[in-house]
Amino acid sequence: MMKLSTLLPFTLLVAFNTVANVATNPIYQLEVEPAIGKMVTPSTAELCSVAKGTADYLALGEDYDPGIITAGMTAQFGGDLERVKRTLNFICQVQQEDELSGSPSRLMDAEFIAQHFDVIRWMPDKKQAQGFAKNKPLLKNIPDDQILLTKYYIKLAKGSAKKTAETPYALYALPNDEKGLTLEQGNADQNLTRHKLTKQDVLTGILDKDNLAEPMVWLSRYDLEDSLMQGTVKVDIAADHDNGVTNQFFNVHRNNGIGYQRNLKKEQQRRYWYFKKTDSVMGYGKDASYKIPVYPLVTVAGDLAHLGLGKLIMLTHNGESRLTVLADTGGAFENNQYQLDYLGGYFKNWDDYINTYRTFPDYFEARILLLKDK
Repeated sequence: MMKLSTLLPFTLLVAFNTVANVATNPIYQLEVEPAIGKMVTPSTAELCSVAKGTADYLALGEDYDPGIITAGMTAQFGGDLERVKRTLNFICQVQQEDELSGSPSRLMDAEFIAQHFDVIRWMPDKKQAQGFAKNKPLLKNIPDDQILLTKYYIKLAKGSAKKTAETPYALYALPNDEKGLTLEQGNADQNLTRHKLTKQDVLTGILDKDNLAEPMVWLSRYDLEDSLMQGTVKVDIAADHDNGVTNQFFNVHRNNGIGYQRNLKKEQQRRYWYFKKTDSVMGYGKDASYKIPVYPLVTVAGDLAHLGLGKLIMLTHNGESRLTVLADTGGAFENNQYQLDYLGGYFKNWDDYINTYRTFPDYFEARILLLKDK
């Protein structure tokens, strides 16, 4: 259990707040003596890459993506948006300096972390979690002082350039009647194909029958459902005859506007995503035209509306800590301040994923780091 003596009393937190009229939230508390332990971040170079991509997205400004490009919960600790960006830029500065000098990464030094960052301990909002805890032991059993850390992954699938008996379901590009429209234009016109069809409608083949959208690759039903759930898929595409196999990334583009239902199985979800070809794994972006490139093991997804995009988050379990960047989200994170999703790697199916993460803990201490003001 945490030492409550290391946390500033809530009354002192109010005094610490330097932003006028910002509501405080007791699940976040400034930690004076953070228990960091041993740093085990898998790759500081890839951490830097995610940090840079996220800082570049934040630099687009609050008007570009209102409600997401914000200071988020750190505003109550004086963490304005500029301070969030400085935190991300500092991560890359340190990583690059150490790489050039051939020195061990200072980002793997717990004393360096404690010296340069204000540490905000995040306790789970268990009241929120209990609203979805029926038949879900992981939510029911969330500890008082640790968040739930679920995992998501980059789906590996085998597909075909044409429809076959083994691959009868397509990943579709944005429907033809929406090509060339901005996200705002597409959302404003409710008569567009995207807004009219549920996932179950699409599975009947209506898009092909009426030539409404381009099928980009054909998958099995299992791989389709997994791709819709995970958001990014890398497909080995079998071409015609002896042309071999090509690899292609696909990432979610726009959906039909139906919300994700946390109490339904993935096959029962009515939300449907149209996809876009990409060159790498992509995280958050309000539309496919600009998304953040991400890497496994240093990226987390969460509630961007509350936490704010780009938070540097340290996850700790049994005295080992890893740094991650909040650079993605998902339908399960609407009004969710008890959970993060850890980008765990590349997997073909749930069995591969479970075998890899069988002993990986479900709950972690979570700390949000802000670069100290000089």
